[in-house]
Amino acid sequence: MQKTAYDAVVIGSGPNGLAAGITLQRAGFTVLIVEAKLTVGGGMRSQELTWPGYVHDVCSAVHPMALLSPFFKSLPLKDFGLEFIDPKWAAAHPFDDGSAAILEQSLEGTADRLGRDGSAYRNFMEPLLEDIPDLLPELLGPFHWPKKPIAMAKFGIKALPSAKHTAKNFKTKEARGLWAAMAAHSIQPLQNVATSAFGIMLMAAAHLNNWPIPKGGSQSIADALTAYFKSLGGEIQTGFEVKTLTQLPAAKVILADITPRQLIKIAGDTLSASYRAKLEKYRYGPGVFKIDWALDDMIPFSAAECRQAGTIHLGNTLEEIAHYEKCIAAGKEADRPFVLLTQPSVFDCTRAPGLRHTAWAYCHIPHGSTRDMTAAIENQVERFAPGFKNLIKAKHTFNSAEMEAYNPNYIGGDINGGIQDIFQLYTRPVLSVSPYRTSARNIYLCSSSTPPGGGVHGMCGYNAARQVLKDVFNVKSQA
Repeated sequence: MQKTAYDAVVIGSGPNGLAAGITLQRAGFTVLIVEAKLTVGGGMRSQELTWPGYVHDVCSAVHPMALLSPFFKSLPLKDFGLEFIDPKWAAAHPFDDGSAAILEQSLEGTADRLGRDGSAYRNFMEPLLEDIPDLLPELLGPFHWPKKPIAMAKFGIKALPSAKHTAKNFKTKEARGLWAAMAAHSIQPLQNVATSAFGIMLMAAAHLNNWPIPKGGSQSIADALTAYFKSLGGEIQTGFEVKTLTQLPAAKVILADITPRQLIKIAGDTLSASYRAKLEKYRYGPGVFKIDWALDDMIPFSAAECRQAGTIHLGNTLEEIAHYEKCIAAGKEADRPFVLLTQPSVFDCTRAPGLRHTAWAYCHIPHGSTRDMTAAIENQVERFAPGFKNLIKAKHTFNSAEMEAYNPNYIGGDINGGIQDIFQLYTRPVLSVSPYRTSARNIYLCSSSTPPGGGVHGMCGYNAARQVLKDVFNVKSQA
């Protein structure tokens, strides 16, 4: 590679790497993004994993946080081909009796469906929806004194308790099950402190913007971000695996969209011994096992509402979900997984040929587990959609080791770049005034191992780039 000098080099082209590159390029600095794979995207990639013509999302598929993200809101991505599709319902949660709880975009509609828990749900969520839009830059960034302390305190009172504690607000299986599934996105035991924050943010995302699905697959988000970055003059080189910093061209600063373990390997003695010691203590969480299916038809859920929901949570009751997530966190195997499922082809005809369909699902597993969860996941789908197995024409699976081999940021199958519990929510990867800085003055972390953590929102990269603008380029204020 020609050793051309840049203002910044970004390692990795996931949502955070692209966000960092775009933020710096928009500020007038020259940026090169290097990517090990031949395509950009990180967790935003789509491929024909089963049969030709069946487009599957390799990692993330539904993006609740994308339209909440202050970074994404600032971009003209529609002009670069990105189109989001709104499913009729954001999420559905079926039960063994054939009924289902539904998360609608409408707060009132969701509350009305929850029967005698409707008032409790409305009273819990309505004040939060008034405050969250103004709090987003702080909720999706590093910890600092909030601009609206009273509103933040009101949020914290509801967000800091465990999901199991918050569930005491609800009496019906519908409200309790729906809430448990939302909080279980934290990939933690539901008795953990601050797991309510995950449920709150996901429900708020639905009520504020729905849970959108990108037309054509998640790759379309990566492609739009790439096209916009290049329109600003940014450069990307794919097929460039960084094993040592000496491979990179000269630059004033390096931003790394990687986790602490890879940073230690790549940067080595460039980092101080004390900082490396702190990074070595960084904790990774449970992994995931993922399946993609090519199907003959739509999944025949017993609860008809599930057939029009963008995301379906298969876990039945709060108690069943809580038991499973507790087992996984303890490193134990369990046979009735909490399954997160979506069938994008119901809303996007570009995903499969003719009248056929694709479906995507995963469950949480112990960190590094290579157990084949195919039968367990398919049994859970069949449980709520009798006849599902007869529709399967082809399938593709990823265990935790295969997830990490595909994307080295997924250590042990951990898709969040490190566990997001109360001890690592705002102190990721280390306790610091600015978690994006490393001990090396010209190296910054911009991955999901920094606040606010996992998800397709770009805020880790955006926040890191803003820190770089201030520290390195003496730009004091950025939009």
